[in-house]
Amino acid sequence: MKIVILARNPDLYSHTRLVEAGVMRGHHVRILDTTRCYMNISENESAIHYRGGESITDVDAIIPRIGASITFYGTAVVRHFESRGIYSLNSSVAISRSRDKLRSLQLLSQKSIPLPTTGFASSTEDTDDLIQMVGGAPLIVKLLEGTQGKGIMLAETKNAAKSVINAFKHLRENILVQEFIKEADGKDLRCFVVGDKCVASYQRVAADGEFRANIHLGGTAKPVKLTPIERKLAIKAANAMGLNVAGVDLIRSNRGPLVLEVNSSPGLEGVESATKMDVASSIIEYIEKNARPQTRAHL
Repeated sequence: MKIVILARNPDLYSHTRLVEAGVMRGHHVRILDTTRCYMNISENESAIHYRGGESITDVDAIIPRIGASITFYGTAVVRHFESRGIYSLNSSVAISRSRDKLRSLQLLSQKSIPLPTTGFASSTEDTDDLIQMVGGAPLIVKLLEGTQGKGIMLAETKNAAKSVINAFKHLRENILVQEFIKEADGKDLRCFVVGDKCVASYQRVAADGEFRANIHLGGTAKPVKLTPIERKLAIKAANAMGLNVAGVDLIRSNRGPLVLEVNSSPGLEGVESATKMDVASSIIEYIEKNARPQTRAHL
């Protein structure tokens, strides 16, 4: 098959591994910079061009690796490939909904997926009730646009929480206020879901003095064995978002596992390094089973 990876950095570990896995399984794999793809949209033609006029043709499947900073443009490019009948590992709709933290939580809630209690409000007049809604301080304040643990703050007292919440509201920033799960103790679980299987998982442990377990913020990773409930929850969360490949972040609480976030472009380096699992090949195998080369489209 001819597989295109939509990604801005061809040297990133995740992207080189996907190319390697695809080539090892006999496929032609090419990385295209998403921002250098551009579209012809007309009644007679619907084409994808690249870097000064090259027409991208004979594509069987795409792997969208769309960074958060280019979600709007990136999903437009994915949609254009989809409009030509080309298989996308994760759909443009699923990527868009996963990038909206509030929409994601609302969708997960509709599927009765356990979550930390979360509040969202517009007016500073509702701040006191918002704090009470999530169980009081300490609590988490999250910027809707934050990624990789950035834009997430811990407010340890009610006064601190009110100050942070009201300051962001005066700046017209959209934020979520979320219950703080103390017993998680700076640890979370990254579950890598491909289709209806959780193919690998590892635990992230926050650095000393840090409550966020993100590797980008100094956290460490080690393999972890999921319980059957955690495994099923991760798969259910990915399916609720409509994602075929997802990194589902869970925390262990006194009332059971809770879903923190569902990532549509999870990195491979952390999971493959911690577990020694060939996750990249699992992704290529999934494409082999679900993309149909005989429907190859000419853009």
